[in-house]
Amino acid sequence: MDVRDREIRDEQRHLDVVYGRLTEKIHEAEYLMADAARRGQVGTPGALAERDAQVFQAGLHLSRLNREFEDFLFGRIDLLAGKDGERGPDGASTSVEPADDAVTEDADGGQVAEIAETLHIGRLGVLDAEYVPLVIDWRAPAAAPFYRATPLRPGRVVRRRVIRSRGRRVLGVEDDLLRPGLRALLDGRELPVVGDGALLAALGRERGHRMTDIVASIQAEQDEVIRAPAGKVTEVTGGPGTGKTAVALHRAAYLLYQDRRRYAGGILVVSPTPLLVSYTEGVLPSLGEEGQVVIRALGSLVDGFEADAYDEQRVAAIKGSAVMARLLARVARGVTEDAEAPRTLRVVAFGRRVELDADELARVRRQVAGGSAPVNLLRPRARRLLLEALWHRSGAAARYQDPELAAEARDAFFEDIGEEDVFQEFLAAFWPERTPLQALLAMADEQRLARWARRLLRPREVRQLARSLRRVTPDGRGLSAHDVALLDELRALLGTPPRPAPARRGSGGLDELDALGGVAELTTYAERLERRADRGERSQRDEERFDYTHVIVDEAQDLTPMQWRMVGRRGRQASWTVVGDPAQSSWTAPDEAAAEQRAALGGRSRRRFELTVNYRNPAEIARVADGVLARAMPGARPPRAVRSTGVLPRYAVAAGADELPDAVRAEAERLLGEVTGTVGVVVAMGLRATARSWLAGADDRLVVLGSLEAKGLEYDATLVVAPAGIVAESPAGARVLYVALTRSTQRLTVLSGPEDRPDAAGVPEALRPAGPAGEPAPGAAPGPAARR
Repeated sequence: MDVRDREIRDEQRHLDVVYGRLTEKIHEAEYLMADAARRGQVGTPGALAERDAQVFQAGLHLSRLNREFEDFLFGRIDLLAGKDGERGPDGASTSVEPADDAVTEDADGGQVAEIAETLHIGRLGVLDAEYVPLVIDWRAPAAAPFYRATPLRPGRVVRRRVIRSRGRRVLGVEDDLLRPGLRALLDGRELPVVGDGALLAALGRERGHRMTDIVASIQAEQDEVIRAPAGKVTEVTGGPGTGKTAVALHRAAYLLYQDRRRYAGGILVVSPTPLLVSYTEGVLPSLGEEGQVVIRALGSLVDGFEADAYDEQRVAAIKGSAVMARLLARVARGVTEDAEAPRTLRVVAFGRRVELDADELARVRRQVAGGSAPVNLLRPRARRLLLEALWHRSGAAARYQDPELAAEARDAFFEDIGEEDVFQEFLAAFWPERTPLQALLAMADEQRLARWARRLLRPREVRQLARSLRRVTPDGRGLSAHDVALLDELRALLGTPPRPAPARRGSGGLDELDALGGVAELTTYAERLERRADRGERSQRDEERFDYTHVIVDEAQDLTPMQWRMVGRRGRQASWTVVGDPAQSSWTAPDEAAAEQRAALGGRSRRRFELTVNYRNPAEIARVADGVLARAMPGARPPRAVRSTGVLPRYAVAAGADELPDAVRAEAERLLGEVTGTVGVVVAMGLRATARSWLAGADDRLVVLGSLEAKGLEYDATLVVAPAGIVAESPAGARVLYVALTRSTQRLTVLSGPEDRPDAAGVPEALRPAGPAGEPAPGAAPGPAARR
């Protein structure tokens, strides 16, 4: 048996012990569940409350224990003796630095040391019956050296091992020796080292359609971000492939571990696209945090609406601009004030008819509009002012000399007249309640929009905006992600009117049988939600949440000013993690967006981190992308690629537009044959539907996506089609192309069309540096060109 097989066998023995202990814990949790059910039969409020708490905790624990992870146990560190013997709550030593006598000299003058402690790292902490740690939770302080130790600063770590397993079987191990000059002994035997390094082994694995966690391969600079305190704004920048999205999701899991009472159910993760949400939504469940974090795309951040359309860049620039906040403030007032209200109000009071004419009603409308509350919430003000006008018109005020009697009569008048159907119907027409969607649809009327947008938008912009909104239907279909941000702004401006409380049933709001029995059964929150849903009752709080305790914004560089306003409303009291890369920004007015970002984050202090290592792209692909970055954003510093495959990017050419479909199919088939994982075909946004028709029926490993949808995603191979079309889509097109070129982990093909002006090597103009014709792209060796 060789060293690798022997080490795998040893790790398998430990994993068997761990699963044996997990089985015991599952049986304990099942017993607690059964015991809780028996407590509920007692029928007293105390027993029912105790049952609720026990069911919740036992059920949560059982759910976590029953999960079969692909690699429940994934790491190990072998440690020197520490400076002190103190142990933390997980049973591991709290010492970071080795003891002064941990390393000694042998007879030959070399360094020798005995391994004092071995810790296995996994997704959940597991203790044996004597409370000795079998597995340390990856988020625990004792696990930090697994991620942070380096050969330059090893601390107590001698060997770091990544364990690859599937279910209950250990498949392999990869070791990093952090003290290579030390002869370390474990149980009297020299510590073996297996493999070529854990990180490179992890980077070489094929990709699927879902992001996997990086919990086994987190690097030191990433771990520093994940474990950063949450009391401030944590800002994280980093180029493509540096793991920003994965770090953000692991940070959510870490915060829950550190302070579950505060953060459970209160963390919001905002992603730029539904594709990225689908790609990342499996990460947190794999880390044992299912259901504790809300992940939303920008186009689905407002409950009840889902973006299913796309705006051209020129329209997106209008809708996303901060000037829209001023325009929507006019719209919110305009859709109510422009309503065709009745010109006369007649009621009967004190035995005679009392009437307000058009001039008096116009005066009341001006007074109502002078209020500062959201428009729909001004209706109570309208009601009061109308009743006051009727009171004075009736002449009743002059009949009372005693102020107290006058006040009582006035209150009685308000109550009687205000409850009459005639008055209620008039009030509804005089100051109608508008929904955000109704206000947005009103903007599709170009004449009304031109009046509201006077001195804010140019006539051409008014036409473009109105035209884009005509696709939106009364039931909310046809919305873009930018429209959803406008709806959120309109909701804040219009306000949600208070609804009457539902009728109470029986005695004290309980079913009559409950009232007669004298004891109301205490229910869980989930049970109460289900009952309310069955009765068609959902409170405003159930519909949408605005009091998140922590907000994580992914790809923050792409948020428009209006989207920052939308996200900011959901985190007024929250701490924040903001993740992005200016070099990948598709928004064309970064200063305007930065101002709204500062407003959203308020005066909270900032803590900044930069991720500098590109773990995704091999150096051959990174060099091509870096050349585009140099044109798109001169002076920007790209991340450093840490591996090389020896495979150069391929350049292919479709000489005519009619040849492009066949060329796309041929290059996609070529890539599918070269890699075992996924292939992404990236095209200009306007070409998405057409490209999908070209590749209909292709292998399900292949995905066609628009250039703006590629953000945050990665594939084993990428085919970038007609880069000139991607660049031409917007003033930020060169940065968008940079994103498209950095999606691949193994192979990249660039297919030029007629507009790309490829050179003799097939390299399109967009990938060549500005300067004399024929000058090669910086750092990009010409790859093989294929002409069709």
